[in-house]
Amino acid sequence: MVNAELQFYLAKTAFAFRGYNVTNLGKTPELLEHSVYGPIVARHLREASEMFSAGAHRPCDLVARVRAREETSLDTYGEALCLIAGASMAQMEILKEFFGIEIAAAKLAIGYSFGEVIAAASTGLFTMDRLLTPILSFTDECVELGRDVRMGVVFSRGPVLNVEAVERLCVEITSRGTGTIAISTYLSPNTVLVLGQGASLDAMKAEIKRQFDREVLFKENPNRWPPIHTPIVRQRQIPDRASVLLETIPGGLRKPCIPIESCVTGKASYNEYNSRRILSEWVNHPQRLWAALERVFSQEVDVIIHVGPDPNIIPATMDRIRNNVELQLNQGYLMGFGLRAVSHIVRSRPWLANYLSKNAALLRVPQIKNIILEDWLLANSPA
Repeated sequence: MVNAELQFYLAKTAFAFRGYNVTNLGKTPELLEHSVYGPIVARHLREASEMFSAGAHRPCDLVARVRAREETSLDTYGEALCLIAGASMAQMEILKEFFGIEIAAAKLAIGYSFGEVIAAASTGLFTMDRLLTPILSFTDECVELGRDVRMGVVFSRGPVLNVEAVERLCVEITSRGTGTIAISTYLSPNTVLVLGQGASLDAMKAEIKRQFDREVLFKENPNRWPPIHTPIVRQRQIPDRASVLLETIPGGLRKPCIPIESCVTGKASYNEYNSRRILSEWVNHPQRLWAALERVFSQEVDVIIHVGPDPNIIPATMDRIRNNVELQLNQGYLMGFGLRAVSHIVRSRPWLANYLSKNAALLRVPQIKNIILEDWLLANSPA
C-alpha cells in the first residue's frame, strides 16, 4: 500500500528523530496492541531488549514494560534508550511495509540527542545493535552522575541571548569547585539548556540575576538528567572509552543514504569515514539544535516526519517559531511575507532580527507540515 500524499512530498521531507526524555512510552502501547502493526513492534522491542541485555549484562523485557504501560526513569536510562530505539525502528519499518515510504527517498534527516544515533542507524551508517554497544557501556555511570545533575533553562524575553556570556559564566562557576555546569543544548537564538552538578545550578541562578539584564531569565527543570552532551561525563572518562569502542564496530565507511543535519556540528557533516569521530564527540559536545534546524528551514523542506514515541523537543521548537511568526502574519493588516510584516516581527521579537535579515526561510516555518508519525500511523491504519 503506497500513500500517495506522502509520496508526493517525500523529496521535500525531513525525518526528525527524538531523544531521551522523562517520558518515553508515547503511543507505543497502542502500536503494540494493534492487530496489524503489533507483530512488528513486538519484534523490534524484543530485539532492543536483547541489545540491552548484551550491553548492560542484565535482563530486560521491553515488551512486558510497554504492555504494562510502565514508564522509564533515570534509574532505567539504558532501558529507556533501547525503548526509544526499538519503537523508532518499528515505526520506520511500518511506514515502509504498509505505506511504501522509505527514508532513502527523503531529503534529509535530523536527530536531537539520542535521535542522532537513531538517524545514523536509519540511514545505513551502522546497525542499531552496533551503535548501542558503546552507549550501553556507560549508561549506568550516567545514571550515577545524573543523581546530582539538574537542568536549567536560560532564556531572553527580548533580545538575542548573549550565549558567550553564558558560556563564560559556566566556566567561572565550574572553576569554583562546587560542581561542573555547562550548556548542553543551544535550543534557539534566545534559549539554552544547561546541566549542572551540586550547587552550580543555584550559583548560576544567582549570577544570572546579578550579571544580566532583567529580560534574561533562569528557570529550573524539576527532573534529574543524565549529563550527556556536557563535560561532566569526562569525570568517568566516558568520551575516551566510547571513542575506543566505536573504532572497531562494523560499518561507518560510507555516506548516509540521505544527509544528516548533525546537532553535534550544526551542519551536514557525515562523509564516508568521519561518522565515528562525530558520534564520539556526540557524547560530550553540546547539541547545536538551532544551527541544524536553520539548515533544515533553508533547504525547502515542506514536511517534517517526527519519529519515535511522543516526540518533544523538535516539535516544541517548531511550534515556538511558528507562533512567533504567525502572531504577526495572521493579523488582518499584515498580508503575505512583505517588508511590513517582517518589520513588525522584528520589532516585537528582537532575537529574530538577525535571522530574518540573513535567512528569510524562517518565514516558511508556518507552512511546514509536521507529522507525528505514531499518531499518523494509528490514524491511517490499514486495518
